[in-house]
Amino acid sequence: MASKKRTSRQKAGKKKAPSKRRYGKAASKKVAAAMRERKRGKLRSGRSGRKVKSRAQAVAIGLSEARRAGAKVPRKKGKKRAGKKRR
Repeated sequence: MASKKRTSRQKAGKKKAPSKRRYGKAASKKVAAAMRERKRGKLRSGRSGRKVKSRAQAVAIGLSEARRAGAKVPRKKGKKRAGKKRR
């Protein structure tokens, strides 16, 4: 009697592990769109409306747009305050 070999897809009792991605696909699309805009010189910053030149700022704008759209993006880290000495 020949025994059947199981392929990786047919493993018994194995379920797909939950995704450990920090950022969703929608977030990466928003960031990519912001980067393209920056390359074309069309990306502007918030209030001042100045042209964005740095990549880091373009990524930040893309992520904030993704947050507003409800995509899976981790929370922003809070600003660290200047430590005052207590007496």
